[in-house]
Amino acid sequence: MECSKRIYLIGSRGCGKTSVGVGLAKRLGCSFIDTDAFLCEMQGKSVSEIVDSEGWDAFRDCESAALIAATGDNAQVIATGGGMVLREQNRTFMREHGVVIFIDVPPTELARRLNADPLDAQRPSLTGKSLVDEIKEILAARMHLYDESSHITVDGTQSVQEIIDNIMELLETNPVS
Repeated sequence: MECSKRIYLIGSRGCGKTSVGVGLAKRLGCSFIDTDAFLCEMQGKSVSEIVDSEGWDAFRDCESAALIAATGDNAQVIATGGGMVLREQNRTFMREHGVVIFIDVPPTELARRLNADPLDAQRPSLTGKSLVDEIKEILAARMHLYDESSHITVDGTQSVQEIIDNIMELLETNPVS
């Protein structure tokens, strides 16, 4: 199977969107872009620096602009920030411009992964609570948005290679255009 469509990966921070996206793009023979990295490059600041200096609303504005700017004319794999689904315009844009895949990972596994690789500059606290409590709260608030946004949901507790294999199989059998 070759890359014939634009694929958006959504899910909570730490679910593996970037790792899966890089591998999936390689397997499909297309380009990969991470909207958080793209946004930081466009702004010349880290996510934390943007949030600290301009606030979350300004960051979400930048995030929406990065989504549109990152979406090229060609088929590609795009990993989005965990909060990309918070704005209806982003959810609609992704669904209208490609296949949206939700990588679903339970809170305890997300906390384990984030503790192992914190990347504090890229992953600022949203609530100031403990990591596990924050993840549970954020997932509870966003789960319906991930579900509403996605064409396909995959189990993100598997290895990166297993997730990619699962996505490939679902892309071949799913009628999403």
